Amino acid sequence: MKYTCFLLLLCLSISGASAQSILSGKITNQQTNEPLVATVYFPKLEKGAVSDFDGTYSIINIPKGTYTVVYSLQGYATLSQKISFSESETTTLDVQMTESAVEIEEVIISTPFHKLQSDNVMKVERVAVNDLNSKGAVTLADGITNIPGVSSISTGIGIGKPVIRGLSSNRVLTYTQGIRLENQQFGDEHGLGINEAGIESVEVIKGPASLLYGSDALGGVLYINPEKFAHRNETHADVQSSYFSNTLGTATTIGVKTSGEKLKFLARGAYAAHSDYETGSEYKVTNTRFNEKDLKAGLQYQGSMLKSTLRYNYNRSNIGIPEELGEQSSSKELLDPYQEIDNHILSWENKLFFEKSSLDVKVGYTFNDRREFEEEVTPALQLKLNTFNYDAKYYLPDFGQFETIVGVQGMFQKNENFGEEVLIPDATVTDIGVMGTTHYHLENIDLQGGIRFDHRAIESEAVGEASEQEYIPAIDRDFTSFNAAIGAKVDFSETITGRLNLASGFRAPNLAELASNGVHEGTNRYEIGNTDLNNEQNYQLDLSVAFRNEHFEVSANGFYNAIQDYIFIAPTDLTIDDAPVFNYSQDNANLYGGEFGVHIHPHPLDWLHFESSFETVTGKLNDGGYLPLIPANTLRNTFRVELRDGKLLKKPFGFISLQNTFDQKNPSDFETTSEGYNLLSLGVGSTIEMGKTSAVLGLTVTNLTNESYVSHLSRLKEDGVENIGRNIQASVKLFL
Repeated sequence: MKYTCFLLLLCLSISGASAQSILSGKITNQQTNEPLVATVYFPKLEKGAVSDFDGTYSIINIPKGTYTVVYSLQGYATLSQKISFSESETTTLDVQMTESAVEIEEVIISTPFHKLQSDNVMKVERVAVNDLNSKGAVTLADGITNIPGVSSISTGIGIGKPVIRGLSSNRVLTYTQGIRLENQQFGDEHGLGINEAGIESVEVIKGPASLLYGSDALGGVLYINPEKFAHRNETHADVQSSYFSNTLGTATTIGVKTSGEKLKFLARGAYAAHSDYETGSEYKVTNTRFNEKDLKAGLQYQGSMLKSTLRYNYNRSNIGIPEELGEQSSSKELLDPYQEIDNHILSWENKLFFEKSSLDVKVGYTFNDRREFEEEVTPALQLKLNTFNYDAKYYLPDFGQFETIVGVQGMFQKNENFGEEVLIPDATVTDIGVMGTTHYHLENIDLQGGIRFDHRAIESEAVGEASEQEYIPAIDRDFTSFNAAIGAKVDFSETITGRLNLASGFRAPNLAELASNGVHEGTNRYEIGNTDLNNEQNYQLDLSVAFRNEHFEVSANGFYNAIQDYIFIAPTDLTIDDAPVFNYSQDNANLYGGEFGVHIHPHPLDWLHFESSFETVTGKLNDGGYLPLIPANTLRNTFRVELRDGKLLKKPFGFISLQNTFDQKNPSDFETTSEGYNLLSLGVGSTIEMGKTSAVLGLTVTNLTNESYVSHLSRLKEDGVENIGRNIQASVKLFL
């Protein structure tokens, strides 16, 4: 530890002693030459500034090297440009921006080269959390279902598990604060465990991302970006409160952040509480109530050669587990059974900048304490999961048009039982992976490829006696996998872009699949694991084509995903302790489908937008039958207006949206078909400026017609329990 501290102090001293480079200039409107208040941002350095009212800007402490700088402003086309900096250099760059109705382009963080979406070889969906909240999302897990190709397996509204193109649980990896989130995601009733307060945006990689993230990224990655620090020499505070009519729920968050020349700090607290939700048939679903406390904090040092960021997140969730319809109540006090979950997430990232290269080192620690209470004061089930992550990437000097990264990632994980019930045994998991990836840029073609090797070791202790029915033998297994990815983006013209990606991914079986032997109360079944399971290995082909001009955008994204040794659970004819017995087994499987979208923003009616998207996925086993938990086909149509600023109202907007979910006629062997439904939503919002204080007001109504429906991905579907009915959300956010 003392050597780590010495190294950090040495880096700080070098950083402070080094000469500083500066970028400054003026941003103006190309048509009128008027100054613009725009954002200037270095993605690789994760630092930036906002220009003053006269359009001038200045960014200091820029290390030697070549970096991409991005200029963005709502209503203007995003610009990006590469700039090289030498030691102790002041660079002046004046920029003229062109008005455009096209949405602001954002830098994609989840892919290694941190490029704008238009420059990215891999198609990644990105959405701001503020946009999800404005559409009436109750939780983050609920909000991400507005992203095409993303769904959620829900237990009420308090528990939601992300589904990407029909794959979920340990096949979808969640990243937050730049490290992987581990919270026993194998369980059907184990939710996301992250509060949306203090989250800036969500990025979704749809398809195998094992090259970048290793095991468990076979189906895709949900990459959660925390809020940014304040710009240099700025201090901001905000408070937001929302009310939800259906659950009589409230959600409040308070945040503050301040930045000096080199040190930055932020902190945010949040609290939410909801009672049982009410369905379209006007009955409350007993014990779907939940509450949540959340605390986030961050500290950052940024010099000319080093940027060091420390973040911490604590989350306490108390979630009711519905079993049967009972007393109709508006109480927020939880009933038995319920879960009490503590998540601690600590991350430390250090970026060292050299003259022509850089080193990025992240370490992370997560602690998940999951307790389930039934009728006793002590928990019937308690699992403690300790996970240590590390991730080091070296960005090699550019060689011509080649950008190259090599890296090593790893994880050490320990699971321990402290309750009366044992779902999975005490065990340790050790991961290590090495990878290399390169990006090659030509005028109209971008190519990207890479390879990776991973090794995972799983060791568990025996549970019980060999003569007992619920005996779980000890496990000592090793899993290895080679994976690769290659892709190309071609600009056929100024308006037409095509992408083709071929990637492989893998997933080692989890402890539940290997070692289960007992009744899983959350699913009301007796599960028996299989110690002989192999890696899941998949190969996915993605093809996308997009047309885009100032009036019209259309895109088509298709995929075919072949999975070898797909692990699934299937019913048997046996019962144990009055519970049906389910066994884990393997078979090859295939998934295919895609997303198709249209966005019309006619000029000169730049304030008017029409957006339409359609998503479909089909999953089949090679030996016959359909895969479970495959979302039904969905069509969304939205009219959105974004009006010009008035004297009082700034950035006023309104929308009306219709979601058509079709019948799911292809259930697995132990599912039933599901009927389609239509959900109508609308919302309005605006910003009111009052001197140095501004207020963002929003009002959203979801399921306006109070339709009665049951989602195919609801875990309450088996009992015929409906999803949430009409909900009115009112929110106020004050910037102080």
